[in-house]
Amino acid sequence: MTAEKNTVFVVDDDPSVRGGLNRLFKSVGLAVETFASAAEFLERGRGEGPACLVLDVRMPELSGLDLQAELARADVAIPIVFITGHGSVPMSVRAMKAGAADFLEKPVDEQELLDAVNRALARDRRARREQAELADLRRRLASLTSREREVLSYVAAGRLNKQIAAELGTSEKTVKVHRARVMEKMEVASVAELARLAEKLDLSLPEA
Repeated sequence: MTAEKNTVFVVDDDPSVRGGLNRLFKSVGLAVETFASAAEFLERGRGEGPACLVLDVRMPELSGLDLQAELARADVAIPIVFITGHGSVPMSVRAMKAGAADFLEKPVDEQELLDAVNRALARDRRARREQAELADLRRRLASLTSREREVLSYVAAGRLNKQIAAELGTSEKTVKVHRARVMEKMEVASVAELARLAEKLDLSLPEA
């Protein structure tokens, strides 16, 4: 199985900074793409595979903080490591509150930057795994009939077959059949596991 490519996107209007960062990241085996402006990066899009964005704060036209806001509006999730030669506490607080992975001042220590980038890439890998798992859970949930979804909610809430049958106005035997199908389609072996999946899917469970 081929390992996923980890990509660092660098956005900085200073060509010497872009060149230096390009060499640094490539020296540790990372794929790198550099951009001279926020607008140029927006045209590229984030692409596939784990990635992070190393982003200068002060740039002509769209600033780094403007780009961060634009990505949030477009629902593009990518960890951002800000670098700046003109940092301030309010600026760093604003960036971090908006979800930045790190905020470093120029001249940036190379090892500190590599550590920050590796943390950001690990964060993106985790997020991508979680998104894939959630998509798979939603696929399983979509395979249930409406009655099976009702039974799932009651089982996950800890109701007994007899109680579920009374709630749904059906027989206990029918509930057992539905329950077995739910467990099979949701690919779980225990009620505890089913309850965890229901929580991940944010299903509204009936009150006890």
